Amino acid sequence: MDWSTWLAFFAASWAISLSPGAGAVAAMSSGLAHGFRRGYWTTAGLILGIWTQVLLVGVGLGALVATSTTLFSLIKWAGVAYLIYLGVQQWRAPVVALQAQAEGVSGSTEARRRDLVLRGWMVNTINPKGTVFLLAVVPQFLHLDQALTPQYLTIAATLGFTDLVVMGGYTALAAKVLGALKDLRLIRLMNRVFGGLFVAAGLLLASIKRS
Repeated sequence: MDWSTWLAFFAASWAISLSPGAGAVAAMSSGLAHGFRRGYWTTAGLILGIWTQVLLVGVGLGALVATSTTLFSLIKWAGVAYLIYLGVQQWRAPVVALQAQAEGVSGSTEARRRDLVLRGWMVNTINPKGTVFLLAVVPQFLHLDQALTPQYLTIAATLGFTDLVVMGGYTALAAKVLGALKDLRLIRLMNRVFGGLFVAAGLLLASIKRS
């Protein structure tokens, strides 16, 4: 991939990362519930999910997902179910002081980090919309007369960098709200807002049809 092509993709990747979706909701939800330092682990999972999608596209499985009605539907409805599950969990989250959640419980930090990474990975991986989107965008920046593996690695690294920054920003923004949440009624409201956003993301995914 030459310099001019990469710059064009770099610009496009910012638009991809900044576009609102389930990833942004997951990042903000983690920042709100756990603070920036711990909530940022969800971003690591989101990036792993993007890399999984790029891998699927790179090895040709993305095209199979896009063209197979059965496989597309299976992945889509799994994603819908997972997002709605996250929404219900967020809606029903205990109304407790969120600062205490951010500080964590001794001995459980690593397990919680793994859970946050897995959650982020699931949000971005079980989403055929992302696969179809990458199938439409990525080929425009590939030079088919050159080795494809280095180009896909460059694309994955670029998308990972922009998500690292953008999702980190979403996480930090929500974590800033964390310190202001003292009123239990406000905490309940925020839980339900993010729960509703997860459900809305799931319903939006349900409306996606295979092109």
